[in-house]
Amino acid sequence: MSRLKKRIGKVHLWFGLLSGIIVFIIAITGCIYAFQEEIQDAVQPYRFVEKQDKPYLLPSQLVPLAQQQLPGKELHSLKYFAADRAVEATFYHYEPTYYYSVYLDPYTGNTLQVVDRDAGFFRFILNGHFYLWLPPEIGQPVVAVFTLIFFVMVISGIVLWFPKNKAAWKQRRWFRWKPGTKWRRKNYDLHNIVGFYASFVAIIFVITGLVWGFQWFAKGYYKIMGGEKSLVYEEPLSAPGRPDTVATIVIDQLYQSVFLGQKGIVSADFHPPATDSASIEVATNTESGTYWKTDYRFFDQYTAKELSVNHIYGRHKEMKFADHVMRMNYDIHTGGIWGLPGKMLAFLMSLLVATLPVTGVMIYIGRKKKQKKRH
Repeated sequence: MSRLKKRIGKVHLWFGLLSGIIVFIIAITGCIYAFQEEIQDAVQPYRFVEKQDKPYLLPSQLVPLAQQQLPGKELHSLKYFAADRAVEATFYHYEPTYYYSVYLDPYTGNTLQVVDRDAGFFRFILNGHFYLWLPPEIGQPVVAVFTLIFFVMVISGIVLWFPKNKAAWKQRRWFRWKPGTKWRRKNYDLHNIVGFYASFVAIIFVITGLVWGFQWFAKGYYKIMGGEKSLVYEEPLSAPGRPDTVATIVIDQLYQSVFLGQKGIVSADFHPPATDSASIEVATNTESGTYWKTDYRFFDQYTAKELSVNHIYGRHKEMKFADHVMRMNYDIHTGGIWGLPGKMLAFLMSLLVATLPVTGVMIYIGRKKKQKKRH
């Protein structure tokens, strides 16, 4: 067993030295990003409006007002909230790339703010977390590979942590520093004890990160849980209809029947059709702060007839266990699925994970210095 542990130790060491800076960047950016929604709500007053005793303007009234702010840009969605929040009109396109939000007063249609979502502090942090500030086509695979390496490190770290005897067990469960304990001992304990307790949450970060990182991992993970649907988001097509039908009028009908006609909905995201054959997507959520309960529904842009899909982004009530887990992936990764306590835990664990490459390198340097003194 000692030989095996030595080999595992070598793997842990060299993988740690190889991935240390990358793991630090991913962990610290994840830590900073944990409360981005709450921070932006606190410092961006244009996200909110004072509640009034009158109805919101219809989508057909708000869409042209939003488009006036960004002429020539493609409207991706129009998101309503149940109370005291501005309507968010999102303009998004992949090539050429742009991503804007126009915040509108739902009562008057006044423009409150136009925001470039590809700019700003939190976008910078997210680009670091996802791509290491490299071009996405390079950064995303690099992050995915190093996430896989970190997974090996977490497992090997847990194996190395397990002590040989009872005395060592007491030492590794918690800090037992006496007056005069050297900094090298303290650093070693920090790496081992913090690493052990953080590793169990880190595994969750790793698995949910790998779901985004590798398609083969996502598909295998889903299949193991018994998943049967497609993981690829795909809109159903509308049947050929009347060329004079205006999609925004159909969206008005869906606004009345889906958003206003159903109880408990806190937000509704309406996606106008991008082409003559596309459908209208309506994404409603009954819970603030999470996304996995979102009800994705698709409608024919000419008749408002509901269309079915065979992927996991469909009706919430039709989802099975594996579908729910995959849809929970973002909320689990950020801790949001457990509310504010979950985000606090994700913040703390990300911060602790960020310390591991630092303490690990310090252990390595300390051992090298010790070896030089012996010679």
